[in-house]
Amino acid sequence: MPDEVVKTMPMQLGAPLRKVLVLCCLGLFASAYTAAQQVAPKPQGSPYKIEVAVNEVLVPVVVRDKQGHLVRDLKEEDFHVFDNGKPHPLSAFTIEERIGTEPRTATKSESSALSTTPPQPVTVYPRSIVFLFDDMHLSTQEMERAKNAGAALLAGSLVDSDIAAVVSLSGRTNSGLTRDHAKLHDAIMSLKPELIYQTGNDDCPKITYYQADLMENKHNSTAEQDAVAQAFHCDPRITIGVAQSLAEGAARRALIMGHQDAQVALANMRELVRRIATLPGRRMLVLISPGFLTVEPDVLTQESQLIDFAAQEDVTISALDARGIYTTALTASDDVHGAPILSSSEFRAGSMRSVGNVMAELADGTGGNFFNNSNDLGAGFKRLTETPEYVYLLELPLDHIKANGSYHRLKVKVDRSAVRVQARRGYIVPKPIKKKK
Repeated sequence: MPDEVVKTMPMQLGAPLRKVLVLCCLGLFASAYTAAQQVAPKPQGSPYKIEVAVNEVLVPVVVRDKQGHLVRDLKEEDFHVFDNGKPHPLSAFTIEERIGTEPRTATKSESSALSTTPPQPVTVYPRSIVFLFDDMHLSTQEMERAKNAGAALLAGSLVDSDIAAVVSLSGRTNSGLTRDHAKLHDAIMSLKPELIYQTGNDDCPKITYYQADLMENKHNSTAEQDAVAQAFHCDPRITIGVAQSLAEGAARRALIMGHQDAQVALANMRELVRRIATLPGRRMLVLISPGFLTVEPDVLTQESQLIDFAAQEDVTISALDARGIYTTALTASDDVHGAPILSSSEFRAGSMRSVGNVMAELADGTGGNFFNNSNDLGAGFKRLTETPEYVYLLELPLDHIKANGSYHRLKVKVDRSAVRVQARRGYIVPKPIKKKK
């Protein structure tokens, strides 16, 4: 691999990350995304705003039979798309065979050595694989399991033609693009959790982003009562008014931190996809994560735009749920200072189910795979590096869809019995940004 190509991959996210934090605190999100996103210049000293023009949404679809084999003979008329339960027409239909963009000629040893005729060139397509370890959310125990499984993968699943990189979501670790397995191994072993936006275990009341969203955005009375009860347990001497103030303050802090966390995570993934899009061969991003929440409208919009961008750039995102088989019951690490609060178990269960959604949606929306609910992370790594090579790409026109920021659920059906359809689950058309006069 030429040195100049390797040098294009490392990300120095220290300063940009700080900039994102400042913008997040202002309730804004700014970055240079795609040509479809037009950044208007602002007076000096004011933040940028993004205006997004959305005319269509791309829906990659993978269809398999009962045996798990790819179905390759479907036509446009075999597909039916439903948007919030209503039929949605297609504006375009294509088939992608994701076998690479820059073939190389195989070496003599890769051709048939037994043939008496001169060996014919054999086309071997490279894969560009970026393993993205989510150090912003992986616990120490989860990180160790993921590191061990990832290191074992290098010995068995990567071939000589593969170009790979090991990157952490925070940007603290980056091996650069390389075929050197030792370098990739060293990068994996150097990973450690960087829990930048997590609430502290000593906080009291201890409010998660999931519970804070229920309290602040959804006005869930059970979540509010739980927080107040925690505050009383922290200090039984306080009045009900003080307990309510403590609960509300804790919820606001958790909501701000959780919102920033999701924004920065998706922004960093977006930047990685942009860089991966310039690489040769089959372009793959493999996310190793316990998941994170995307529950607020602007973050859901950001997630939808990431899926659009990856689909447009032919970058497959696959995800491995590093939690393995997990329990939704409260554990010692979830102790709320000994408070006998039964509803906390309900919040934990809801949160743990929700954090996996973003991984499933990113995989389904880009034609990748999602490996979850298994402790065999090694098998997960292997499966995710074998992403589908035959993908149907449906384009949906959005000319008559209101740009109101609402979530549209998608359902794709095919005229073929006994098949399994994997497709994008939904999309959001963001509200247009009003220009100040």
